[in-house]
Amino acid sequence: MKLLVTVKRVVDFNVKVRVKDDHSGIETANVKMSMNPFCEIAVEEAVRLKEKGLASEIVVASIGPAQCQETLRTALALGADRAILVKTDEEVQPLAVAKIFKEVVAKESPDMVIMGKQSIDGDNNQSGQMLGALLDWPQGTFASEVNIADGKVAVTREVDGGLETVSLDLPAIVTTDLRLNEPRFASLPNIMKAKRKPLEEMSPADLGVDIAPRITTLKVEPPAAREAGIKVESVEELVEKLRNEAKVI
Repeated sequence: MKLLVTVKRVVDFNVKVRVKDDHSGIETANVKMSMNPFCEIAVEEAVRLKEKGLASEIVVASIGPAQCQETLRTALALGADRAILVKTDEEVQPLAVAKIFKEVVAKESPDMVIMGKQSIDGDNNQSGQMLGALLDWPQGTFASEVNIADGKVAVTREVDGGLETVSLDLPAIVTTDLRLNEPRFASLPNIMKAKRKPLEEMSPADLGVDIAPRITTLKVEPPAAREAGIKVESVEELVEKLRNEAKVI
């Protein structure tokens, strides 16, 4: 079974995000970048499936500038077999992402696509579902457990009311949630081996996909600073402030 795993290069989750001076977006110059945490979970799950003997090949794919090669090399060091970079310096919105990966799927013919449920920069949580619609494939989103047997994949999903298990015919799309696994660290020998693994580059035009944005960002602003709290002397004073100042009761 061949697995296709999508990964995204984002601002590292430990970095405090800063808005550009012109409010056109977030600052990425001289900022530490890394693999999207949900994508790390997707790569880890694919590697575990291969270690169980359920998968024979793992292909990782990413969309973005040349620096995304670093992210792909990280995925290769974690256990992926080869990588594909759809190279572009333009902003790629969720629908265009889904259209690009649809063409990658057509090229690679994987048995399952594993994606992070969302990226921590856009937080859209759309690409996996859009890809499922474009391919007309069954999808298991927000996966906290994945089991493959008899040509089907059972996905335990995290929903508002608890857990839901769905059985999907392959090929299928799975998007990963935080509780699915804990990603491993790449060892130094595997990092060195990853440098020799194949990485193919192409462009959206090569795939026949128009990535022109459909949504225009007018302005990006940081959240308002929180005001300092106050201490009250009694319950009566607290109730009075909640009623007359905060007007919440």
